[in-house]
Amino acid sequence: MVSTDWKSDLRQRGYRLTPQRELVLQAVDVLEHATPDDILVQVRKTASGINISTVYRTLELLEELGLVSHAHLGHGAPTYHLADRHHHLHLVCRDCSNVIEADVAVAGDFIAKLRGEFGFETDMKHFAIFGRCADCTAKAAKGTES
Repeated sequence: MVSTDWKSDLRQRGYRLTPQRELVLQAVDVLEHATPDDILVQVRKTASGINISTVYRTLELLEELGLVSHAHLGHGAPTYHLADRHHHLHLVCRDCSNVIEADVAVAGDFIAKLRGEFGFETDMKHFAIFGRCADCTAKAAKGTES
């Protein structure tokens, strides 16, 4: 279901909520962390005539307007999520590719240390940490017990 906030956000910036923009926003909302290709597949369930360049152009505009945000969660295309969701870290499992969202507060000491020692202000919404999730760690440990 479309958020009326999207309509008002776009209107305030002089844009309309076109059917393509609405479909892309809905896809990003439903999929949570999705590549442009994932978004295209979702959008084409409703509008088969939309192509990948439309999805990329729409995502670019929506990101400029602050409605979506992206993060790089691997070597492939960036993944997109709604920008109005809280800022979070992306914990990416290298084994199963699961993405866990962790509150930025978890990295509070790290952020403070970067600011204090280097004067560096972090942009945590684009931050991903790669490792192994609890399930995959348990499976790996079980495999070494044999």
